[in-house]
Amino acid sequence: MNIRDRVKDFRRVPANTIRPSAFNWRTHPKEQADALRGLLAELGFAGAVLTRELSDGSLEAIDGHLRLETMGDRLVPVLVTDLDEAEAKKLLATFDPLGAMAGADTDKLDALLAEVSTDNSAVAELLDSLAHQHGLGESPETDEPGGTDVIPEKYQILVEFDTEQEQAAWLEKLTAEGLNCRSLIS
Repeated sequence: MNIRDRVKDFRRVPANTIRPSAFNWRTHPKEQADALRGLLAELGFAGAVLTRELSDGSLEAIDGHLRLETMGDRLVPVLVTDLDEAEAKKLLATFDPLGAMAGADTDKLDALLAEVSTDNSAVAELLDSLAHQHGLGESPETDEPGGTDVIPEKYQILVEFDTEQEQAAWLEKLTAEGLNCRSLIS
């Protein structure tokens, strides 16, 4: 396989001079923007915005749109690629989803999170969400109507019946066989 290096330059340019891609499909909720601002305040910029150079010499973002919006006229590190429009669209469509396909080693994640601290509430919420997403930390419990039911880590089967009598008969039969059962009504 012939793998080409598509990065042709590294620059620092004002964030507001980089054009957003018209094909950027990602949206950025307030929680994400708050967490990004918190991380920028605590750590600073530790990565580069991914761009392509247009025929007029201007830059168009491929990845890093929220960072650009957040930084205003401040200088940001930028990787400039030689991707054409079709290639940039393909990368824009696949860059984040490819990263999202990665799995998690929960033991390593748990150890890492035990070593990470923050004073920023948005960053703390991000870290808590990451832990809960991978079954780490305390599970949020809620008794509020419409709240999230937390299903314990067990092997379970939910069977639906047409009548209450049919449900009761099966509950009695399975309980008699020594299975831990309970009836649910929705």
